[in-house]
Amino acid sequence: MSEKKQQVSRRQFLNYTLTGVGGFMAAGMLAPMVRFAIDPVLQPASTGDYQAVAQLEDITNEPQRFDWTIDQIDAWYESEVTKSAWVYKDDNDEIIALSPVCKHLGCFVSWAGSDEHPDQFYCPCHDGRYYKDGVNVPGTPPAAALDEFEYKTEDGTLYLGKAKPRGA
Repeated sequence: MSEKKQQVSRRQFLNYTLTGVGGFMAAGMLAPMVRFAIDPVLQPASTGDYQAVAQLEDITNEPQRFDWTIDQIDAWYESEVTKSAWVYKDDNDEIIALSPVCKHLGCFVSWAGSDEHPDQFYCPCHDGRYYKDGVNVPGTPPAAALDEFEYKTEDGTLYLGKAKPRGA
């Protein structure tokens, strides 16, 4: 008994060929776009980066604002960003580095920015106030304490890392 081979017609052959070529071309066009979209996700995170901010001898018991510049990379856009921190030494000679960003609406707070409250951080946008240790004054708009920067000291220099919420 002979088995009858199933023959492919010209129409089926063209259909298979064009489908294969079209799929190959679509994959060739989509692969770079997919790689372009997920490439930033695949890049290693730059956590734990510390920046030199101040000399230890310049830090006093009165909060001082220190500014520094970092290179920020957002996907494919690189820019220089200025960061700030309020830094002082507490009664135990421990360094406290607070973020100047108000937890209410993201305005910048200043030390002794209000004549009525000279020993507090003050946010002029909505009269937000914080005690010297960064804890919000009850009854004022901010609902949380100022974020605190991670820090380390080496060779007489203060290095600041990322700002984290209190207790985190």
